[in-house]
Amino acid sequence: MASSWSQKAKQRYTSDPFTDLLFNALLGFTFLFVVAIMFMNPVAKKGIIDPKAEYIITITWPDEIPDDVDTWVEDPKGNLIWFRNREAGLIHLDRDDRGVANDMITINGEEISNPLNQEVVTIRGVVPGEYIVNIQYYASETDQPVEVKVKLAKVNPALEIVYYGTHILEKAGDEKTAVRFEINSDGKVSDINHLYKQLVINS
Repeated sequence: MASSWSQKAKQRYTSDPFTDLLFNALLGFTFLFVVAIMFMNPVAKKGIIDPKAEYIITITWPDEIPDDVDTWVEDPKGNLIWFRNREAGLIHLDRDDRGVANDMITINGEEISNPLNQEVVTIRGVVPGEYIVNIQYYASETDQPVEVKVKLAKVNPALEIVYYGTHILEKAGDEKTAVRFEINSDGKVSDINHLYKQLVINS
């Protein structure tokens, strides 16, 4: 009888460490899984682009120069956006840059210079037809030609650079058609060209 009890006790004590090991391993994996999920979510959110934007047009010229370049965009329905009409149809001028005129930003009560010269236009839906993007040398303080880079990006379902080009505006008042393109009913961009069309309203 004593021998039988001793064997059972031995079996119990022999199996307990193995059970504890399995339990601890399960707890460890569960903890690592939870931690991994917690760290994965913020990283994924950083890459999210505003879902309202289907296309983004970015106009840039050299940083810190005081010259003012303006963007004009016409959609297939004849809607025209520029700095005095920043929303029309589904196109929006999200950032109007005036050279150094609006480069000071206030952070925690301190004024900081933002040297980036950039204008941003978003197209927030798919309207089939032709779009025209013009750039205008609105004002010059340097009296020098300015190099302007124009980028058209298709956002959905994945970010795709559809057009990227460099254009030279020689003097104040110059206007160029940077890019013309077609958007078809399924959102594909085609027929990219640079045929000039005046968009600037003379006032």
